[in-house]
Amino acid sequence: MINLILFGPPGSGKGTQAAKLAQEFNLLHISTGDLFRSELKNETPLGVEARKYMDKGELVPDEVTIGMLSNKLDEYAGKVDGFIFDGFPRTQPQAEALDKLLDLKNTGISLVLALEVPEDEIVTRIIERSKTSERADDKDPEIIRNRFRVYLKETAQVADHYKKSNKVVSLNGVGTIDEIFGALRSEVSKLKK
Repeated sequence: MINLILFGPPGSGKGTQAAKLAQEFNLLHISTGDLFRSELKNETPLGVEARKYMDKGELVPDEVTIGMLSNKLDEYAGKVDGFIFDGFPRTQPQAEALDKLLDLKNTGISLVLALEVPEDEIVTRIIERSKTSERADDKDPEIIRNRFRVYLKETAQVADHYKKSNKVVSLNGVGTIDEIFGALRSEVSKLKK
């Protein structure tokens, strides 16, 4: 089983690359944003619990998110060759909780792929994306730069967590979609040998 975490700042192309990797290696792409939307829309018990926090503008507790992930892993057990986590974990406690969850399911993180993209490139990409995304926060360079700083601060601890077990590979996230995918595919292919 191959279980990947795909890191990258907002606008780095994580979603695009995760979808391509999922298709190439028969993995389930798990975006926590999509997971939340699905649980809320279907009014699952965990979705109802999450809404209580979201309606107050609070962060959903990690245990609720882990519960949602656990359900998703169980739903696809035996149907895919692994999972690719996009947008999770974002903090060291989340990484530790994910490790425990995967350990309970007799698996673990195989590799953490970190897309390295300079801040100015991220700002340019997200402003371009704002022309179609209709997200107000995609139009303001200062908000984008703040999101980039928050990403660096939060994910640095997660990368450090997985570096202890030599599972982090940093890759250049600048180039064409196909060039970046080629580099990612090459790293994942090494796991199959």
